[in-house]
Amino acid sequence: MRRWLFGDQLGPQYLERPDQLVLMIESKAVFRRRRYHRAKAHLILSAMRHRAAELGDRCLYLQTETYAEGLAQVDEALDVVQPTSHAADRFVRDRGISVLPGDRSFATTREDFAQYAASRKGLLLEDFYRWQRRRFGVLMEGGEPAGGRWNFDADNREPAPRRATLGVEMPWWPTEDAIDAGVRLDLDRWETEGIAFLGEDGPRWSAATRDEALRALDQFVAHRLAHFGPHEDAMLSADPWMAHSGLSAALNLGLLHPLECVQAAEKSYQAGEADLASVEGYTRQVLGWREYIWSVYWHAPDDYALSNAMQARGEVPAWWWDLDAVGELEANCLSGIMRDVRTRGWVHHIPRLMVLSSYTLQRGWDPAQVTAWFQQAFIDGYPWVMIPNVVGMSQHADGGLMATKPYTSGGAYIDRMSDYCGGCRYDPKKRVGPDACPFTAGYWSFLSENRSRLQGNNRMAQPLAGLKRLADLPEVLAQEKARGDTPP
Repeated sequence: MRRWLFGDQLGPQYLERPDQLVLMIESKAVFRRRRYHRAKAHLILSAMRHRAAELGDRCLYLQTETYAEGLAQVDEALDVVQPTSHAADRFVRDRGISVLPGDRSFATTREDFAQYAASRKGLLLEDFYRWQRRRFGVLMEGGEPAGGRWNFDADNREPAPRRATLGVEMPWWPTEDAIDAGVRLDLDRWETEGIAFLGEDGPRWSAATRDEALRALDQFVAHRLAHFGPHEDAMLSADPWMAHSGLSAALNLGLLHPLECVQAAEKSYQAGEADLASVEGYTRQVLGWREYIWSVYWHAPDDYALSNAMQARGEVPAWWWDLDAVGELEANCLSGIMRDVRTRGWVHHIPRLMVLSSYTLQRGWDPAQVTAWFQQAFIDGYPWVMIPNVVGMSQHADGGLMATKPYTSGGAYIDRMSDYCGGCRYDPKKRVGPDACPFTAGYWSFLSENRSRLQGNNRMAQPLAGLKRLADLPEVLAQEKARGDTPP
């Protein structure tokens, strides 16, 4: 059969034979239905067209308005490897296309996780991560974790260094070619036809081919991995990359496999080139968190994406969608991070969780709308990525299935872990007044608004007790109600 490859199934693991016939469909409707970051549209189309060029005459590449129109042009039997979203899975099955089982860009299949979950009372990440390490033998020595510890989080929570950048080599960037130029011209034309995008389509920085992805992985392991651990939770305004790999988009396109990434990191540790804390931290992200998120997406109930345990009903405001307006923001952290999103369609996990997501949680915006924004604004955003991360982790909308407490904080955390607060017009120590930090005031307003929903959570007992001691709480609440969704 001819193998239909979706745009996130571009690695060699999706084909069995060197002479296998392939179908790829470039659907314009995908970008017409939702307003995606233009850099994301560029990357996906570039990656698809590069893969088609590699396959040559074996690939039937169709550019159509919809997938259905493309399929109507194919008069032969098709099969497809298990798609990575519920919607795509329903689409291919409804049309009788043969679906091959297996999750080929992941180390954990749905069947693996179902068996794992059936044998446990809960789905804690730490238990899952240790199970992964054991079954793949990663960072294990004689049946025990390397270094005698499973977790080096305590060593990997250093605040931002007192310098402008971390001082490590920048990630490797590919060189654009004629295919990229053609993509850019097509996107320009689509915009004249009324298709709208977010952000900027600057030079493509993420890998679009298997060779580029391998080169980016090699560069990370050789020059950045050793510096990753200590400051993986820190933020610097002039250094959005820090020592993060920047490989999430390549992984999510199927160009890299998580096991080859963590095994490359493990070899670096065994060779004495990277310390154990950094390698464990990276392994935890790739073999632990990424696989866990993938598994939760498929294991959760069908209506999980609509979860709203905090009863957040606010609309995501227009200024949040208009990335061109970030220069109007006076809060340094939001302004700088939203600018990075506009420029690259990417920031690392701490700006996502402790600035962007924390802000949306404090303001009570609808988690489904927040999920849509993250999925469309980030080049590595797909349903399986963003639904668990946003609904479960950052917005606490699943009531604690994934996270034992809401992940939000006042400005003190941002001040400790970044350099954004220096020179900002807002003071992270103040919760009332014209220079009150929107995160500090927003934190206490959030706790007050959701007191009844959080009072049974043991991990929230101390913050809620602190709420009772705020003599100026009425002023804080009145101030934040007046602030509403006005850009800070």
